[in-house]
Amino acid sequence: MSSIPLLRAENGKILPADTPEAFAQSVALAADWLKRGSVVVLPTETVYGLAASAWNERAIEEIYRLKGRPASNPLIVHVSGMEMAKASVNDWPEAADQLARAFWPGPLTLVLPKRSVIPDRVTAGGSTVAVRWPSHPIFQAVLEQCGFPLAAPSANRSNKTSPTAATQVLQSLGENAPWIVDGGPCPVGIESTVVDVAGKVPRVLRAGMISREAIERVLGRSVGTAQSETLAGNEVETLRSPGLMRSHYAPRADLWTGRWKHGKSARIALTGMGLKMEQVAVISHTIIPEGFERVIVLPNDPEAYARGMYAAWHRCDEEGVAAILVEEPPDGQAWEGIWDRLRRASRGRLEGGI
Repeated sequence: MSSIPLLRAENGKILPADTPEAFAQSVALAADWLKRGSVVVLPTETVYGLAASAWNERAIEEIYRLKGRPASNPLIVHVSGMEMAKASVNDWPEAADQLARAFWPGPLTLVLPKRSVIPDRVTAGGSTVAVRWPSHPIFQAVLEQCGFPLAAPSANRSNKTSPTAATQVLQSLGENAPWIVDGGPCPVGIESTVVDVAGKVPRVLRAGMISREAIERVLGRSVGTAQSETLAGNEVETLRSPGLMRSHYAPRADLWTGRWKHGKSARIALTGMGLKMEQVAVISHTIIPEGFERVIVLPNDPEAYARGMYAAWHRCDEEGVAAILVEEPPDGQAWEGIWDRLRRASRGRLEGGI
């Protein structure tokens, strides 16, 4: 047992961090548990993460067990700065240095050749490791107290919607959830951009809120993408990065996307789906449809939309809807991360409109 006084936890397993005293105690508890080989849920600026020492293979196994995560899907290693990042990798090319200096700490993950100190289980047996320096103050404080990197995928069951609030972790993991440090809503709201800088040509493996255009501007050259590495859920090839499964991030409800020209009626192509209007929720950003009992409006701005997207999906699941119809966002690089999550979470595109 820890010698640090235990705070009064909300909902059984959620530790507050909303005052200086609670922050200090929750960080100290989390660091103590992590040093002992336990798994702890911590907030990042992107989503809540299921964290354990990246050096502890037994703790890493517990992450995979709690998530029900495929063995072929690697974990991101979170570091407290450039020194810890370089100690986790075998090579640090100029592209890594440029991107890290431009975007760290922040929602950018770099894929590099791994050093042997990182267990193969973290990288799903691959020769590269994904590393990130997060900007959330709670995660940073825990890393500083631990003194070692933390592996941390999103704190939810595999392939389901990532949590952006502490209570959503409990809803996903249930009684199996470890202790959760509550850092409030995640300010970015979707997972980090992942860039592979291990080869000659940098490639964006997973889109996020740091756009491909911003990455190219820093590097002064074009970068590739990696759609060809996307795998179906039943394939076992080792991935170079999390977030490359074809089916991922999905809510319990069936999610469909579509575009509509006006909001005069509720004539979306629900025919043949066997659904009643009260079983359906709509998420819009521009055109508000009529005829639906549940309509969630998100801002028509990519950063604000990303902050609210997963929360909207979780709300729909909490309300027990059978289907979610999402008004497709605009095109453009600023929306690529949002489009990526929608495509992986959706059952398809509904033709026709309202």
